[in-house]
Amino acid sequence: MRRTLTEVLCDSVLLMIKTQGYHWNVVGPLFVPIHEMTERLYRDLFEAIDALAERIRALGQIAPLSVTDMISQAHLTEEETIRDAHGMIEQLIHDNESLARRLRETAALASRHGDGATEDLMNARMAKHEEAVWMLKAIATS
Repeated sequence: MRRTLTEVLCDSVLLMIKTQGYHWNVVGPLFVPIHEMTERLYRDLFEAIDALAERIRALGQIAPLSVTDMISQAHLTEEETIRDAHGMIEQLIHDNESLARRLRETAALASRHGDGATEDLMNARMAKHEEAVWMLKAIATS
């Protein structure tokens, strides 16, 4: 359980960094909607990361201490290319869908272990990522 929760935390950190990088670097006619949406998304992720790390600590485990440690435990990958606005949206859709799936799996695992607090946290985060996907897809059709 601890490993799965830590992986969710690490994926969330990478997604926050990627989202903020897109926020800083988006250009073109979709600048305003992407710039505004990515700011909302990375701010939400920042708060979520703290809640996830605190849940890990509440379960008696150590949260990752270094970026290297987080990257090694994440399933998502760092951004290494400059994308156009549509490429940024597509990548964010993919990453949010991936994280929503991992959150669903972690919620089910928490349920099987009788850990309602972790299950609730995972379900709440899953809803946020599913909402992000919906909103990103709406922009992608612009």
